[in-house]
Amino acid sequence: MMLTNMKIKSAIIGCLSFLMVGLVQAQDNWNWPSDQAMEAKAREYNAAYNDYMKAEEFLKAKGPLHWLLTNAPDLNEALYINGVKVYEGAAELATDEAEIASFQDSVLTIYDLRNELYDNEPQWIANKAYYAYKFYKGNKDKVDIATKLFERTIEIHGKLEPSSLNAAYFDAVYRNFAFNKAYTPDEVIGKYEFIMTKLDEDEAAGQNVATSKGTLEQLLAAMDIINCEFIENNMGPKLTADPTNLKLAKQIFQYSIKEKCTSSDIFLKALETIDNDSPTFSTSQVRGMRYMQNSEYAKAGELFEKALTLAETDEQKAEIHWDMAKVHANLGRKSQARSSALKAAELNEERESDAYSFIGGLIMSSSNDCKGGQSRVKDYSIYIAAYNAYARAGDSQGMANAKSRFPSKEELFTEGFQVGDTISTGCWVGQTVTLATRD
Repeated sequence: MMLTNMKIKSAIIGCLSFLMVGLVQAQDNWNWPSDQAMEAKAREYNAAYNDYMKAEEFLKAKGPLHWLLTNAPDLNEALYINGVKVYEGAAELATDEAEIASFQDSVLTIYDLRNELYDNEPQWIANKAYYAYKFYKGNKDKVDIATKLFERTIEIHGKLEPSSLNAAYFDAVYRNFAFNKAYTPDEVIGKYEFIMTKLDEDEAAGQNVATSKGTLEQLLAAMDIINCEFIENNMGPKLTADPTNLKLAKQIFQYSIKEKCTSSDIFLKALETIDNDSPTFSTSQVRGMRYMQNSEYAKAGELFEKALTLAETDEQKAEIHWDMAKVHANLGRKSQARSSALKAAELNEERESDAYSFIGGLIMSSSNDCKGGQSRVKDYSIYIAAYNAYARAGDSQGMANAKSRFPSKEELFTEGFQVGDTISTGCWVGQTVTLATRD
């Protein structure tokens, strides 16, 4: 069954830049048959297949080459090196599907025969894996041959060379998974992470691996195995069992961000592992924000203080002071909340309007905190302070709400005050305001 018949998402692998062994003109250690007639025939057929091969008449070349492989298999390793070229070329020239498949299989067989005689698999195993991928990637029943040969190459060399083969390998994995459900999701992730690690190594060595990495990411997404449920149920228990597993924590973090699963407990656990190992401004801030979401304000404050020490720009510092303003407010520390909001506005003027509107809200919520019960004018004066904060913020709705709580003309008169007099609000608000009335 061809890939085009499968109901799976398509993934395109570009042409691989691959240095194959070229034509072999001469090799040492020729073992001509001892029989004179056989030697003459071997020399004739050797010359014939080489001539056909050079002329790219591969369908004609395969006849004399096959005779040599059958009757003089140990003549020279050149038979096997050039044999790959001949049968690959014959497969490309043939029009009959059965013949094409036979010639492609012969390319792989040539490598097997070569190994039996010369035992030098490390020299060509990557080439064999490449051909298996090229020929079998769309074949449900044979694609696993390619994956196993890529893995054999890695077993021998520890990696795939050239680096572009990594994308081909994972494409073969993707197809084998799509065709045959050949792997569990965990196995797919294991292969993906291994290949990504090798690509990181190649990148560190100066190679351009951007295209390969992009291909791997597209293929993993096309498999549709990474989702919030998988992260929670498959990866989560592993991190719970081994909370210091930094590699796993980073995987969970990256996948959770991509799949928008950042509200889960396992995301927070992964973030804790990462932040405890190598804290950054972002990890500490996000971790603090998660504690805020969980109403764990004291913990959030500790993380924001940590983030503040890691902040590198005024904008980052402003973000943290703004976060701290909310922490203080939720913990009832209104004076500290105001100081943090003003500091945020000082560091980032774009925060000024939000900061003063926030302060207005703090003051409006302080009726019970600041009520002395002896002077209604004094008790209501905090709303004038709130109005002033809202005015600076340009918050007309807040201004209207605050003004509705101003003292009345009658209340001023009763207590011996006049519009325009000043009074100290007292309490944490601690401002001197000019009296005005709501009517």
